[in-house]
Amino acid sequence: MKYRIRIILMEFLSSIIHRYRYYKYRLYGYDIKKSTIMERDLILDKVYPAGIHIGENTLVARGAVLLCHEHVKRDKFNTRMPLIKETFIGNNCFIGINALILPGIKIGNEVVVGSGSVVTKDVPSNTIVAGNPARIIKTKIKMNNKAELIDS
Repeated sequence: MKYRIRIILMEFLSSIIHRYRYYKYRLYGYDIKKSTIMERDLILDKVYPAGIHIGENTLVARGAVLLCHEHVKRDKFNTRMPLIKETFIGNNCFIGINALILPGIKIGNEVVVGSGSVVTKDVPSNTIVAGNPARIIKTKIKMNNKAELIDS
């Protein structure tokens, strides 16, 4: 009984924390949906927050890095500015711990990005990618609204 109360309390507190993070990131200008779960210690590009787009029911795990600009490449119309590219993550995705998503990447719906992966190319929907650089491990997967794999 003692553990059940603890779990209920943890679920209640985590819902408050997730709501706080959602409003905080929206206030900064990030395009995220209310059902997105953002864990702690994320590094989201601060140069152009509106360039980060995260879909519904997506879980972004601790330590993930999402970028939408490159300092090495410059804007051809203003060489003082970094090159800015929009980064998209679809619905019902899971972005693993310490994953790195580079600028301009489009991740489809129902995608799992493995922990520590470096995503350098667009990822089609219904796939699992992992590695450095991230490669497709499995296709034709299904996920539910909690970003969990459904046995198929």
